[in-house]
Amino acid sequence: MTALSAAPGPAPAPAPASASASRSLSRLHRPALLVWAAFVLLVTGWLLWLHFSKVPTERTCPHLPFDSKEYAANCDYSAFTDANNVYNFLGEALTYACVAVAAWAGGALVGRELESGTAKLAWTQSLSPARWLAGKLVAAALPLVAGGGLLALVFDRVWTSDEDWLVSNWTYDRVFIPRGPLLPALLLLGLAVGALAGIALRRTLPALGAAAAVTLLTRLYLREAWKPLRGPLHGFWAVHLSATAMVLALSVAATAGAFCLLRRQAR
Repeated sequence: MTALSAAPGPAPAPAPASASASRSLSRLHRPALLVWAAFVLLVTGWLLWLHFSKVPTERTCPHLPFDSKEYAANCDYSAFTDANNVYNFLGEALTYACVAVAAWAGGALVGRELESGTAKLAWTQSLSPARWLAGKLVAAALPLVAGGGLLALVFDRVWTSDEDWLVSNWTYDRVFIPRGPLLPALLLLGLAVGALAGIALRRTLPALGAAAAVTLLTRLYLREAWKPLRGPLHGFWAVHLSATAMVLALSVAATAGAFCLLRRQAR
């Protein structure tokens, strides 16, 4: 009796290193992505509630009897239900969201992986330091820009429709920043500053704190830097787009600095 042995088939091709790295990055930072998505949905829903429910209700308050049930149910003053207060709170939160992004990018996205040695391990698996950093920044920038763009679109729609009722002005930061592309531009600036801090300090907590502090100071400085633009430039969009270009230039500079510093450290 003759025994037949099957010839071994070709071994399956290993997954590309870039695809493996992308899957690892997605799993590692999925909680941050979920938190960001929840924040975007919460703020968007809150803004839509203001526009479609709260502001129309409050417009009718002056015409309701003070002692009526309708007035008691819809017009009682509260810091968390009054349309103008909620709108101002959401605007302030969005103007400083870049600080939270910088803290996360410096601590969790870059600093922690350099401190733990995970980054060096990835560099030994056919993934150069530049591609490692580029993959991280792109994977983080896409949801930040998409979410920031959605928030800016909804915020602008609400303010434009209800500006006569809301006690505010487009020159206030809480209105000026979230109404257009300046919001996602500031988020990208926070991401770039966080990456630079993480590479420079290579430790989680110091990078987190430094990135948050630098982004906060930059954000406060920019508030003074774009005020003079309101003289030669007229109207919201002219000033807003000029400020956006200023912030994007800083983001490009911080990103370039991060890549240059990483190249020097990886030699």
